[in-house]
Amino acid sequence: MAIAIGRPKCLLLLEVCMLAIQCLAVVRICTAHPQCLDFFAPFDHNQEQQPEFCTLYDEFGCCTKEMDLEIRQNFEDIVAEYKGIHGPLTTDCLNFLKEILCQECSPYAAHLFDAEATQQRTRQLPGLCNSYCTDFHRSCSQLVPFITTEESVRQAAANSATEFCEKMAITDVDYCYPDVLANDDLSQWVEEAQSGTGRGQCLCLEEFANGLQNPLLAIHANDNTHRFFIAEQIGIIHVFLENRTRLVEPFLDIQDSILTSSRRGDERGLLGAAFHPNFTRNSKFYVFYSSGSSSDQLIRISEFMVSPEDMNVIDMQTEKVILEVDEPYANHNGGQLMFGLDGYLYASIGDGGAAGDPLDSGLNKNTLLGKIIRIDVDHPATNQTYGIPPDNPFVGQENARPENYAYGIRNIWRCAIDRGDRESGYGKGRIFCGDVGQSRFEEIDIIVKGGNYGWRGREGYSCYNDDQCNDEWLADEILPIHAYPHSVGKSVTGGYVYRGCQSPNLNGKYIFGDYVSGRLFFLTENATRDEWESQEICMGDSSTCLGKLVSSYPKNILSFGEDEAGEVYMLATSYASTTFNGGQVFKIVDPARRGNPSECFGEKESVDVNGPTVDFKPSDASKAALICTPSLVAIALLVCIAMVLTNEISSSWSHARLLHIQQEAGAVSLPSAKRRRIGEPSTTRQCALQTLSCQAKWYPSSSSAATGGCTSKSSQ
Repeated sequence: MAIAIGRPKCLLLLEVCMLAIQCLAVVRICTAHPQCLDFFAPFDHNQEQQPEFCTLYDEFGCCTKEMDLEIRQNFEDIVAEYKGIHGPLTTDCLNFLKEILCQECSPYAAHLFDAEATQQRTRQLPGLCNSYCTDFHRSCSQLVPFITTEESVRQAAANSATEFCEKMAITDVDYCYPDVLANDDLSQWVEEAQSGTGRGQCLCLEEFANGLQNPLLAIHANDNTHRFFIAEQIGIIHVFLENRTRLVEPFLDIQDSILTSSRRGDERGLLGAAFHPNFTRNSKFYVFYSSGSSSDQLIRISEFMVSPEDMNVIDMQTEKVILEVDEPYANHNGGQLMFGLDGYLYASIGDGGAAGDPLDSGLNKNTLLGKIIRIDVDHPATNQTYGIPPDNPFVGQENARPENYAYGIRNIWRCAIDRGDRESGYGKGRIFCGDVGQSRFEEIDIIVKGGNYGWRGREGYSCYNDDQCNDEWLADEILPIHAYPHSVGKSVTGGYVYRGCQSPNLNGKYIFGDYVSGRLFFLTENATRDEWESQEICMGDSSTCLGKLVSSYPKNILSFGEDEAGEVYMLATSYASTTFNGGQVFKIVDPARRGNPSECFGEKESVDVNGPTVDFKPSDASKAALICTPSLVAIALLVCIAMVLTNEISSSWSHARLLHIQQEAGAVSLPSAKRRRIGEPSTTRQCALQTLSCQAKWYPSSSSAATGGCTSKSSQ
């Protein structure tokens, strides 16, 4: 249950006032972000891909090399056509023509063409500043009919410079060319977009799929088809093509074998799946699911093979049970299934359930419960369905299962293997997992061979069971790289280290979320200090997330996925039941800077589709109330004025007094046990991040509205 914790009124009012001040600073600028005419972010150019014609934007802009060539060709065609009628263009007119045509490459192209508000291009020529426009008209008015087919613009040019330049004006004069190039605020925005700092850190989402019943898994086959396989908890896996089209016939349907229920929050069902690393040659596919009956339940790992007649359908007659583990309770099943770079199959298995690990499974090496296991499905032992990798850490050890790879696990929910930096390969092969906590902390771990992750001696950085929180049990313990208290969130959902191409500012950041609070975060590695720094993800508002991008999502973050190109997705629902079809899948997108499309999109294998398909239809616009809106800013300012008039805020407040108030508000001090140095956000810091960020706040249709990370704690 949740217990509300009241904050001191002075701190609450101070936060409101600070919010108003910050929102005043960002409301205007939030609408000023760089954006191209396709309503996606601009991108950097490497030396090979730099535009050779529109060189004004050869470092950061909106044109690929191919688009630059098209603009050059258009320029040459116009010059030739004009010459055939009026003779050669003057040098001044050639320069004017080139500059005007090249504004499609500007990082502010959507603003220059007055397209941001309507999200569609409504004019053929960019907005020109009055003095520039007047000079252009004086020297080159005869050129206008050659560069636009808009009759009203042609007629205005024929009438007068004043009338023409009125037509060439845009709604927001800050963006007219060429003054936009000298605007310090906009130049700073471009710098922040390129570096991923300041206002360039807010993210957006692009809906990929909807209408799903508790989608828990989104994976790819690594076969260059870029199909996306999305699994529902009830036991169905759907095939989605890259264009978001769904195949009607499921890839896999094992509903008859699945043990789950419609109860909200039931942890049983189809929980994990993985394609064999050599899938293109052996067609093998593996699943992790709950089965049995309520009185005799188990988890099962099975192997299937794809039908030789249809690459999009599993041959249901090929199921081969690899491993079964009895589950003493209905929860804490684990469910991650993945192949490591070593070719072995890894699986996370929870501690068996109930609360507090009553069977003491986590630190008991002689059980598979509370472990990450590693097995060899390609070389089974005699009379076995799998083999044991010879370098597994507990092979030959008494009172230890040889399958175990790491132990001290409570209930890991989602792991991911780092693909490594696209250029250097740094980080490749690291295994990141989110381990759900009991009553105080959620944690993120990097899994290593033989690692002891502490449960149930420790939860996060804090002792849980004093009898086991000592060197006898935890001498070789590996502490989390990050842990957060239940004032921030109560059920971690592990994510991915971003290694895609389309959002380069996210490279190397570990993206994860919390199922209960609905908050998104990323961790950034500081390798020099050997620590990970946490930051809550700021969602852009409706003026930032344009076109196909949205800024809100259902509250319950069920899982994360990664497509074949390395892009990261979030799976969420507003009501976590297998009978509710409100599950959605979103791609996480940086609206400030993207990768060069010429580099991010390559050749793909074709997909043979034998049956009917369903085209993607976006869901209705999500209901979201944005913190940084003028109406809320006005309200906040009125509150601030009232505070001043009633002496709620005193200029005599000292720094020490503010620190004392923060402590009263629930700042958390984590134990200073031995650790690989971790960035540990206090409740106060997270509260400040949440309160002062320009981000979306959801009001889901379910009964539990998002309350944020600073107003409640759990009691179990």
